[in-house]
Amino acid sequence: MKYKTAFIGLLILIAAANTNALEIQEKDFGLGILVGEPTGFSVKYWMDEKRAVDGALAWSFFGDDAFQLHGDYLIHDYKLNNSEQWPAYYGIGALLKFEKDEGRKHDGETIFGLRIPFGMTYLFEDDSPYEFFIEIVPVLELAPNVDVSINASLGLRFYF
Repeated sequence: MKYKTAFIGLLILIAAANTNALEIQEKDFGLGILVGEPTGFSVKYWMDEKRAVDGALAWSFFGDDAFQLHGDYLIHDYKLNNSEQWPAYYGIGALLKFEKDEGRKHDGETIFGLRIPFGMTYLFEDDSPYEFFIEIVPVLELAPNVDVSINASLGLRFYF
């Protein structure tokens, strides 16, 4: 039940992030994978040239061995490294982690935290539907205990 509620919440976050858009523009929605900490499935929706929301359904194998659901609001900066194909990005987001096993760090509790993603994305040629990204994300866990951790991933998305 927790997973279903969290997944519905992520879908609502993505849909609500661009309330002024009446239709999805061509190739603004991407699905893909991310590998690292965590590893799983990734989604991204570009609201305009600079702003996007992303999220993931993933597994965290480091430390807690938990299912992780996260969503982020991202701002892409094309001037930071003077590249149209390699924009840097930063943002803010939230995560929920559902620990599988009792007796671990949080004894099977649900973990809530804030994410601050920093990364770069490689935008292939205009006619290519792919995007490669690399990111590092400091995480401030707020519940059930305050703690700090790091997420780091490589990923690839396909846009349609």
